[in-house]
Amino acid sequence: MSANIVNQVAYLRTSREFPEEIHQLAVESNKSYVDVANAVNARTIGIYPTNRPAITGNSYFLLNQRQQTLRQVYVFDSTIFTSGTIPIGFKIANISQIVLMFGTYTDGTNVYGLIPSSNVAITGQISFYIAQNASPMSDVITFVSGAGAPSVTSGLIVLEWISRV
Repeated sequence: MSANIVNQVAYLRTSREFPEEIHQLAVESNKSYVDVANAVNARTIGIYPTNRPAITGNSYFLLNQRQQTLRQVYVFDSTIFTSGTIPIGFKIANISQIVLMFGTYTDGTNVYGLIPSSNVAITGQISFYIAQNASPMSDVITFVSGAGAPSVTSGLIVLEWISRV
């Protein structure tokens, strides 16, 4: 077991004895509050918004300092899919890095996985990638549909990225 573990305070003690003397009780209560706050703040936040990014609670230490991630869901229907792109609301050049990309779609009967991939079509599959866009405000999710891929009725894509903030 390593002694250099990052999340040593991620778990709460299951019991705590509080002293009867008021000053010692105040000290122990303050310690208890800090323990609870640290444990709560160390968890992943399960919020998946569609209209703006949410802080995930995930942390990366790529530059020897804590960097938080943001997450957003992009919902699409057959009309948006046919257009080929979805604006993501930010420029790739303005973030540190995308760390997660995944999604699903339906043809109205079955549910399929979307493959984060390149701009090369995969036979029988629908994939997507993030492309630079001429817009100064937003790059885009770009769909690539391989020959024989199921039709799209609706779907969603989740992006998670490391913020520079």
